[in-house]
Amino acid sequence: MLRMLTIGVYGFGAESFMQRLRSADVRLLLDVRQRRGVRGPEYAWANSLRLQPALADAGIASEHHLELAPTTELRQLQYAEDDGQGVGKRTRHELAPEYTRRYTTQILDNADLAPIVSALSSGVAALLCVERDPEACHRSLITQRLAEQYGVTIEHLRP
Repeated sequence: MLRMLTIGVYGFGAESFMQRLRSADVRLLLDVRQRRGVRGPEYAWANSLRLQPALADAGIASEHHLELAPTTELRQLQYAEDDGQGVGKRTRHELAPEYTRRYTTQILDNADLAPIVSALSSGVAALLCVERDPEACHRSLITQRLAEQYGVTIEHLRP
């Protein structure tokens, strides 16, 4: 049985994040962020230049999958929807329907997920983005596709 985990940055501290990955026996972290940084000192640990050495020290390999990251235009579309609903990126609970539609047709339908599925045979992998809740993040769309097309079992790691 192939298993994929997901994890966001928000709600974790550096230590609790690494502990959550270790307790789930994650061997590979797949970063699906466009910009590999997080604003604010509270989450500076999640910026790629800090996170990479911490992962290496924990024996967790990492890969950046820019081809699965939303474009700037798509992110702006979601931010506009968030503004209209009076929510922020850190408090969003779901993706806008238009964002979901466009991410699926522009990114996901063109992505080759087979290499990611192949990597799952080597151990537990986790998709990384920033949102706390997967329902508020494109990683839920990726995992939905993995489950539907490849029968991958999905688990979301939360703080």
